Amino acid sequence: MSNIQKIGVVGAGQMGSGIAHVSAASGFQTHLWDISREVSEKALDSIKSRLNKGLSKGKWDESFVNNTIGNLSISSELEDLADCDLIVEAIVENESIKYELFSKLDAICKADTILASNTSSIPITKIANNTKRADKVAGMHFMNPVPIMKLVEGIRGKDTSEETFKAIEDVSKKMNKVFVKSNDFPGFIVNRVLMPMINEAIYALHENVANAEDIDTAMKLGTNQPMGPLNLADFIGLDTCLAIMNVLYEGFGTEKYKPCPLLEKYVAEGKLGKKTGEGFYKY
Repeated sequence: MSNIQKIGVVGAGQMGSGIAHVSAASGFQTHLWDISREVSEKALDSIKSRLNKGLSKGKWDESFVNNTIGNLSISSELEDLADCDLIVEAIVENESIKYELFSKLDAICKADTILASNTSSIPITKIANNTKRADKVAGMHFMNPVPIMKLVEGIRGKDTSEETFKAIEDVSKKMNKVFVKSNDFPGFIVNRVLMPMINEAIYALHENVANAEDIDTAMKLGTNQPMGPLNLADFIGLDTCLAIMNVLYEGFGTEKYKPCPLLEKYVAEGKLGKKTGEGFYKY
């Protein structure tokens, strides 16, 4: 097992909050950062609420809950992450914002800190190029909701060292996750396969092959998926789906990855799925 003991999580949204929860529950000192102190506090309250709910249901004991909460701290000062052994970035899926963040973290953190990104599609090599420690940059793509989903997709950039990759694998396994290894291609494994399927389901709706309910029902019952692709897109966020499709389209340059016009239309109209109350369904 690597000597990672303190983990910083950058971004206290749904993904960052989930990663921090799992990290603290796995025994790591966990520092959750967000530019907004209010967002960090809300995330901490949410984690405590989930833990207490599990306690009331007998899922875990009081000692586990107290230890997990004791492992958690929050901040809105990036410098507070300087002594972390591993940092997992979980901010907005925007290349320029991530590049700027990694450049700042590279300047702030101690020399042996591993910088990992939870990006769902942006090349790790490009992210690493914004640091002076490309050998210590890797991808750790968690699935949502993090406390429930078992997978971590590990992505090796062009310069990621074996030591770094082994360290993030060890951390993932200590978090009780199944770790799969991907090389640094657009979309990696999960979204390389998933997003074109979602995009094709949107095309089926766009071309009036069937309505949203029937498309989702057909895929659930016909292919044994727990959630239909249009419903899943709403939960992921249509803006995120579009961002990933654009990365695939630009990365591979082939028409099969071109985002459906209906997806672009919904995003332009602010219909982003569950988080805005409307996407392919209303919430």
